[in-house]
Amino acid sequence: CTEAKALGKPVSRYMSTRNKKSPRTPNRLEKKKYNPFLKKHTLHRETR
Repeated sequence: CTEAKALGKPVSRYMSTRNKKSPRTPNRLEKKKYNPFLKKHTLHRETR
């Protein structure tokens, strides 16, 4: 979650899998997930 990092809060992490060979997801995966530290839904991007 990039919003938590900017505010100095702990980072919430989620595990997920994706098909890396799929042409539909060529870039990093992005999901809207609940961040318990900010108590709201935020955008979570795939890390490498």
